[in-house]
Amino acid sequence: MGKVVATINVVPEGVETDLEKIKIEIEKVVPPQAEIHQIKEEPIAFGLVSLKVFVTLEDAAGGTDPIEKAFSTIKGVRRVETVDVRRLL
Repeated sequence: MGKVVATINVVPEGVETDLEKIKIEIEKVVPPQAEIHQIKEEPIAFGLVSLKVFVTLEDAAGGTDPIEKAFSTIKGVRRVETVDVRRLL
């Protein structure tokens, strides 16, 4: 097994949602087997901005499910979706 980098899209409930608070909570709830590499803001439409969270973790059974579940518990988050997983060399 090796390491992978996963790109996880975190969509807030609305344009008034404080993205800085969500970023702080993401850092707090990330499971111990994963490490946050980077968090980028990405405009969607009509002022709504999502967060692209780049996470490194071991390539193991279950994949990003524990991370998605942890991020989904954050207040102000509407949807969490893994959009890409790539093996690190």
